Order: sequence, then structure tokens, then C-alpha cells
Amino acid sequence: MNTRVLVVEDDPILAEAHGEYVRRLAGFTLVGTVHHGAESVEIVSRGGVDLILLDFFLPDIDGLAVCRRLRARGCTTDVIAVTSERSLSAVQEAITLGVVQYLVKPFTFATFADRLGRYAEYRRMITDPAGVAAQGDVDRAFASLRTPIRHHLPKGLSEETLAALIGELREHDTAVTATEIADATGTSRVTARRYLEYLTAQRMVERALRYGSKGRPEHEYRWNRR
Repeated sequence: MNTRVLVVEDDPILAEAHGEYVRRLAGFTLVGTVHHGAESVEIVSRGGVDLILLDFFLPDIDGLAVCRRLRARGCTTDVIAVTSERSLSAVQEAITLGVVQYLVKPFTFATFADRLGRYAEYRRMITDPAGVAAQGDVDRAFASLRTPIRHHLPKGLSEETLAALIGELREHDTAVTATEIADATGTSRVTARRYLEYLTAQRMVERALRYGSKGRPEHEYRWNRR
């Protein structure tokens, strides 16, 4: 499933950086970057945008006003707040207006990738063609948006590489090998396997053996969606 993203950010440098972050994530397509709130309302109202990465401090109208105008037009496009606004009143109103994630500046690419990865999992669940959800399905959909408390990574592992591997794993419904992940992320097989084993130990990934027609069996890994 591809997610079409609009970046709304008044700082041109940050707008470009966040747009580049989107381009680096599998399953997301950047449809544009804009610097004014009113312009973003018009673009989103025309359709073709699944997710807005929305700054709250804009030169014409603030991000919350953007949300209010969109909702008043009946637009249900998802919004992730990307802002330095930290007041509880703003957070409360954002929740009321249907903001699905709140990302406080400054942040790393790893944090950005984690939030959008969780959003992608959430969107995949709520757009199930079956259209009917049991209580467990609802719980899992909401849980996918929550971010667990992060533990320090073992020495030699980086958050950015970990986020890249997680993003790639989330894109596959079938199991993949360390070699396949290494090729997709531009890492070595040894490096990919080290990260995959770490994720397996954290129970974020399921590991099994893949038996081929000849030679030794190879481990394969699948993102744990339960």
C-alpha cells in the first residue's frame, strides 16, 4: 500500500529535509511541500493526499486552523503533527481534530521512520478489505500508533540503520532472508543479520528456516504483526 504525503512546513530547509526523509521510506510517496497553511488546505481538498506532515507554526494560519478547515470541509485525510509546539492545550486540540501522531522537533531520521512505519501499519489494518474488525483488531490498530519506551541499542548498532531495516521488513508480507534485506538496504549480509537477530531477540521479528532445493537451509525473517 502506497501512502501519498504532503509536507507542510514554513522553513524551506526543514521542508526539504522532511521531504527527503519521506523519499527514503519504502511505501511512501512525496506529492509536494508547501509553506503556507491555506495553500495546503486547497491542495488536500482536491484529493490525492493520504497523509499530511503538518507544522503548527505557519506564516498565514497555524496548523490547528488547517486541521479545523479541513474537517469543516469534510476532509478526513490523516495528519501527523511535526512541530516544536509543546503546550498541552495544543496537543489536546490536535487529538480532538484527529491528529494521529505528534512528532516534536527536533528529531532524528530514525524517530521519523519509526513514526511513519507505525502509521503505515495502522493504515494497513484499518483499510482491510474485510471491513469488519473484532475487538482484538481494533486494539492492534491503535497499539500500532503507540511508541514503546526505547532501550539503548547494543554497541555497534545505529538507530538510522535499524529504522531502515524495520521499514523494509514492514513492506514485506512474506518472510525475507538477511541477504535480501542487505540488498534492499545497501548493507552487508553480516550487518543485516546482526540487526535482524537483535529484532528477533526483541520479539519484533519472527525467525524460521528456509529450505531450498540444495545446500544448507537459510534463516528467514518476518515482521511480527501480532
